[in-house]
Parts: sequence; structure tokens; C-alpha cells
Amino acid sequence: MPPSHDLPASPRAHGAAGVAVVGDGRMGRAIAAALRAAGTTVTGPLGRGATGEGADVVLLAVPDAAIADAAHHVAPGPFVGHLSGATTLEALAGHRAFSLHPLMTVTADGARFDGVPAAVAGDGDDALRVARDLAATLGMHPFEVADADRVAYHAAACVASNFLVTLEGLAERLAASAGVGRDALVPLVRATVENWARLGPHDALTGPVARGDDATVAAQRATVAERTPDAFALFDALVDATRELGATA
Repeated sequence: MPPSHDLPASPRAHGAAGVAVVGDGRMGRAIAAALRAAGTTVTGPLGRGATGEGADVVLLAVPDAAIADAAHHVAPGPFVGHLSGATTLEALAGHRAFSLHPLMTVTADGARFDGVPAAVAGDGDDALRVARDLAATLGMHPFEVADADRVAYHAAACVASNFLVTLEGLAERLAASAGVGRDALVPLVRATVENWARLGPHDALTGPVARGDDATVAAQRATVAERTPDAFALFDALVDATRELGATA
């Protein structure tokens, strides 16, 4: 972890900066531990309803639907931020507001934040600086996303991560029906993602749809209908989308 950065003091506190983390879920525990490891004074993770009294910065690591309520309980004074990708700063009305969204997944095993991109926003220069300083303290690479673009940004993140897992779940089911385990697919998935990162979607695209092998696609379609009928519509939608991507390459 990089050395701790100085976080701005609230009007009440001019000593060492302190961060109160509200929300005792995976993200709250992970970010509190990472901030402590970076040398920041941290209180929490605290339960919902915490006031954050005495903190310079209050970081809300709660579900999106609970952000406004959690912010309402925070005492006036500190900078208040949330960790949501899709939520705007409106949910923090009445506070000096910022947001910090680590573009990553957090599992039960915890998380490492260093090197991770992070979307930041602030309702003023000071609040934005708090978001950037927190990102730097954690070793993350911040980039700004305007409130008007938050949902599009977060939808992109969900497609890239959550929907990818859904697709790999279908791939795993089909492979299992042929007696093939998940491990056999892992190198292919990793290579595909690396090709996409290096080349972009058009040049990374391969396979029967891209090369116009309609007979193979038809055979796959019939097998999907037989072995995973609940995914038949999804398979057809993916074939159509892949054809469109290939046509624009």
C-alpha cells in the first residue's frame, strides 16, 4: 500500500484525519481494513444509523437504497461519501458530498484496492479532493463520472462483470452436459478477456458466428434448446448481437 494521504479536517477537527465507515458488509469491512493498513485513522465499520460523530470523513458502504437514510443520520460537519456506482450525489443532500466507486468486485475473501480504477465525483472542489485523496490512499486510479452519466457507467460495469459471470454459468452448464468441467474453460475465458483488452471487441471476436459458419451455429442452437431450454432465448439474443458486432468489424 502507498503512504497515507492527508485527508481534509472538518470544521471541528484539525488533528489527524479520521474516516468513519458505515456499513458492515463486504465492502465496508474491506475498505476499512485497507484504509487502516494505509495508515488512516478509521472508525468502524459501524452499523446503519451511525452519526459519524467526530469523524472528518464519513464513508457510506451501504446498499444503494439505504444511502439517503444513512446520510440522514450523519451529524452535520464531515464530508460524506458513498461507494455506489449508480447513485448520484443527490442522495447525500445536506452534506459536503462525494462518491468513490471502486471498479471491482468484493467477495467474501476480501479485496485489494491498489491498482483498481475508481469513479469519483464531488459537489465542489474540496469534496472532489477528498474522493481523490481516498482513492490515492488506497492506491486506486480515480476518474470522474458526472451524475448524468452514473447509470450508464454502472450499467457498463454490470455488463462487464455480472453478466459475464452469468454467461460463464451457462457455458459451465453446457460443458457439464458433455462431461467437461469448468477448469477446461478457464484458459479460454482468460485469453478471450485479454484479447478484448488488447485488441478491442471487433478484432478479438472469433468463432462460428464471426466466420459465418451457419451450420455449426444451427447445430449449437438445437443442442442448447435440448439441454438448457431455459437459456434458448438468451442464446439466440447472443447470436444476433454477435452477428451485429461482426458486421461492424
